[in-house]
Amino acid sequence: MVNRAEIGVIGGSGFYSLLEDAEEIGVSTPYGPPSDTITVGRIGERQVAFIPRHGRGHVHPPHRIPYRANLWALRSLGVRQVLAPSAVGSLRAEIGPGALVVPDQLVDRTAGRVQTYYDAGGAVHVSFADPYCPLGRAAATATARDADWDLVDGGTLVVVEGPRFSTRAESQWFQSAGWSIIGMTGHPEAVLARELALCYTTLALVTDHDAGVEAGEGVTHEEVLAFFAANVERMRSLVRDVVQALPHERTCPCGDALDGIKLPFELP
Repeated sequence: MVNRAEIGVIGGSGFYSLLEDAEEIGVSTPYGPPSDTITVGRIGERQVAFIPRHGRGHVHPPHRIPYRANLWALRSLGVRQVLAPSAVGSLRAEIGPGALVVPDQLVDRTAGRVQTYYDAGGAVHVSFADPYCPLGRAAATATARDADWDLVDGGTLVVVEGPRFSTRAESQWFQSAGWSIIGMTGHPEAVLARELALCYTTLALVTDHDAGVEAGEGVTHEEVLAFFAANVERMRSLVRDVVQALPHERTCPCGDALDGIKLPFELP
């Protein structure tokens, strides 16, 4: 397949208007179809591919998203750097709604999700000590500071299975571990990107405090969607700016993640 993009964005339906000169491309993968057709276009001089994580109409719940197909499809289009904007809950009282967190660590509390490409043909162990691209994080944090975001540089994202929200006891447990934010889609996206030697950077918009942080009824689905929708234009603007701030040459460790490892198949 001819390379069509250098940067990938995995986001919500509010990002359909992200690109200029856009066209939709259907991509098949060995792991089935991705969440939806992929839109390819420009942001400034950068060629970008966008895929809606949950598909049009939000048809894929977080535990049913075809994560492997999504990342494989992006790489097959030439993508080597991925930005992943998402909505998250805060586990810290001092991190409130409207904050932008660019995490540097991840904890997996999902169950039952396929989270590797290398489940046959021999053991393949990929380093994942630092889940996110350091250059992608640097570009994102610098851009957010310039745009006067309430920025949290670093922190731990804990990813839960969903689709339900946490109980208060679970939320307090996560807080006691020192974790910062909670979401449902950041894993296995991050590890699959690493297994394809892609750069991966999360841009996490805090929409609410999680159930164990403060008294009240607890977070609702409607509140999360409403808050994200109210901030989607600002997030689109941030993503556009971060795309243009990403390095043209990858000098980070992400591209070397598979060096010296014998793979059971060729990457696209």
